[in-house]
Amino acid sequence: MKIVVVTSNPHKAAEIADFFGDLVEITHLTMEIPEYRHHDVGEIAYRKAEYAFHTLACPLMVDDTAFSIEALNGFPGPYAAYALSTIGNEGILKLLEGTVNRHAYFETAIAFASDGGIRVFLGRVDGVIVSPRGTAGFGYDPIFEVEGRTLAELDRAAKNRISHRARALSRLKAWILSEEGAVHDKTVKRNDDV
Repeated sequence: MKIVVVTSNPHKAAEIADFFGDLVEITHLTMEIPEYRHHDVGEIAYRKAEYAFHTLACPLMVDDTAFSIEALNGFPGPYAAYALSTIGNEGILKLLEGTVNRHAYFETAIAFASDGGIRVFLGRVDGVIVSPRGTAGFGYDPIFEVEGRTLAELDRAAKNRISHRARALSRLKAWILSEEGAVHDKTVKRNDDV
C-alpha cells in the first residue's frame, strides 16, 4: 500500500515512515492546506484530509496535534504549532514559572483519506513539563517528560513506541491490517479510544 503523508514537517514524515517500515510505502508531500480552527484535533485533521484528498485524489494521511497544559487551562491545545512558533519552549516555561502543577498531554489525530472515505485515529500521551533536556526530536520534545525522560532524550525508535503520534499510528496500522488495507469502506469513523 502507498500512502502520501501531507505535512510541512519533514520530522513527522520521517517518524511515520519509520513507524510503518516495509508495511506501507510512505511519500512525503508539502502542500498549502487552510488553517482550520476547532477545539477538537480530530475535526481539524478530518477537514485537512478532506481538503488534501479533494486536491490529490490518492490515499493519504494528515495529522493535527494538540499540546494541552493543565495549569494553563489546556493552552495551547490545538494552537500548539502557533504557540511554538511565537513563544517557543522558553515562553511555555516562563508561563509556568512558580506553578507546581506541570501536567500536560499531547493528543494527535491522524486522518486517513481514500476513495473509501476518511477515518480519524487518535493517540494521547500524558507527561509533565520540565526544563529542557535532550537533543533528539523536535518541537516541545525537550520540555515534555514521560516516565522520567523527555521525548528529546529518546531516539526515534524509542519515541515511536510511546508517543501520541505512535499511538494514533498504531490504531491506523491495526485498521489497515485488520481490513487488509480496505480503502473501500465508505463510512467515516473515529477510532479514538485512547
